[in-house]
Amino acid sequence: MSPGPQNEPAGIPRPASGAEQSDKRPALKESAETSQVFVRESTGLVKSASFLDATALNLGNMSVGAALANIGFTTILLQSMVGVNLVIGSLIGFAITIPEIVVYSYMNQRVPRTGGDYIWVSRVFGGLFGSSISFMGYTLETLAYLALITLSAVTAIGAVGFSLGYSGLLSLSIPGAAPLAQFGVGVLVFGSIIAVNIFRPRAGFKLVTALIGIGVAATLIAIATLLLAGRTGVENYMSTLVSAGYSSSYASLAGSYHGPEFSWAATIAILPFFAIFTYPWLNASPAVAGELRGNRSFKWAVPLASLIVVSLVTLSFGVMYYVGGFGFTNAALANSQLVVNYGFNFWTLAMGVSSSPILSFIIGLGWIVFELGILAYGVIVFSRYLFAQAFDRFLPTKLAYVSPRFGSPVVAHVIDFVITIGLVGGAAFLYGSISQLYGAVAASMIYFIVIGIAAAVYAIRRESGGSRRVLAVAGVAMAAAFAFLTYQFFSAYQVWGGNLLSYGYVAASFVAGLVIYSASKAYHKKRGVDIELAYKEIPPE
Repeated sequence: MSPGPQNEPAGIPRPASGAEQSDKRPALKESAETSQVFVRESTGLVKSASFLDATALNLGNMSVGAALANIGFTTILLQSMVGVNLVIGSLIGFAITIPEIVVYSYMNQRVPRTGGDYIWVSRVFGGLFGSSISFMGYTLETLAYLALITLSAVTAIGAVGFSLGYSGLLSLSIPGAAPLAQFGVGVLVFGSIIAVNIFRPRAGFKLVTALIGIGVAATLIAIATLLLAGRTGVENYMSTLVSAGYSSSYASLAGSYHGPEFSWAATIAILPFFAIFTYPWLNASPAVAGELRGNRSFKWAVPLASLIVVSLVTLSFGVMYYVGGFGFTNAALANSQLVVNYGFNFWTLAMGVSSSPILSFIIGLGWIVFELGILAYGVIVFSRYLFAQAFDRFLPTKLAYVSPRFGSPVVAHVIDFVITIGLVGGAAFLYGSISQLYGAVAASMIYFIVIGIAAAVYAIRRESGGSRRVLAVAGVAMAAAFAFLTYQFFSAYQVWGGNLLSYGYVAASFVAGLVIYSASKAYHKKRGVDIELAYKEIPPE
């Protein structure tokens, strides 16, 4: 990897300032103010994120806590769990994203600007396609994902409350059981995260770091609890559920599984699950690159977060297999009654085997906090994409407004809240299921194909020597991997949220991007500003 972030990325000229601008930009007849390519000569954002913050943002992006919570809601949709090995699936999911790790680690150093991959994709492919595909593939897709995580957080609150003896919270944990209550709690949860980022933006990064840190610690505590409880703890937990009305004992569930512990076809079929929640999501710290401090944040935050995530996810599923047995675990995850009515997942199993109410409370609280950390990361990163696109004048320039009082992009956060809560309501009232929002992630799979191609094109045009070869090969490999994942999403659309809400949202997002770009270009052209010029250079910091 090349050293540190560069002030002048090879082949992509920086926007000049002062007297230099007259030499590097076409002269326009209008005043300097109207001829300005970007909204202003600096973003107004400050370098307040440390290496630890950057790593935590990436950990929030690669949503371990949500993955371990929603595995059951996913596996009950499969035709069969026979041969599905979640440990091997996790390792394969990580392996196919290694080229992506290389791409983001390289490009984050070449083009360290707010908006991350949007900046270099749009500079390679131009404003019309580059902006529109990014608008679809990450900006608006993030809102669908935040809606999914908001409902996941509500489910966590209900499941933890029920596990701790508050039976009145059970309806929150069952998708579709109480849509109005789930929507209301979702509004409060997500609204609180938005409020923090509006009124205390400097606390936003630290909030993510603190919440994700607690979540990671809780995951490790849950793993240790399962190991200490062993098979006996799992059997006792199942006996408790039977006494509460569940129909199958540990022995009957374990004995109901017939088949191998690994099948290539069955395990490959589960890869979209890991694509939805974990390994591909490496763009959080690159998206806030203009606010990162220190070279380590640019060079190591992405690979370090990936290694932490693959360790946590693989170890968590491995421990479930070790203490519960492969047959029991897969049979339990395929059992709709156990998953839906009793919330069976990694977290509830760890809480259930614990003999200490205090320890169960700590694990449950850590689960909820982990979900909140994912929301906190998403709010920050979404606002930065929206900000960067407005800074280029692709989106209305008011979205690039930074409140002088609070130092936050207020308008971007408000839009985030309105659209996300609308999607939460759509999923809660129309479908009653978190998994129905999975289909929107297909937009990002398509976008990641484009990112890989853009990296390869950038390498061929701008790099030389070993860097050129490494980045070009990684870009092509990344595009191929996500082409395969995209095929999996669409070929098994019944499992991966293929419905009018998700697919309609994806299609409308791309069309909206094309329309917005065309309208913005026409609007600004009348005022003497050619917005295409923005896509010939990177924006200022």
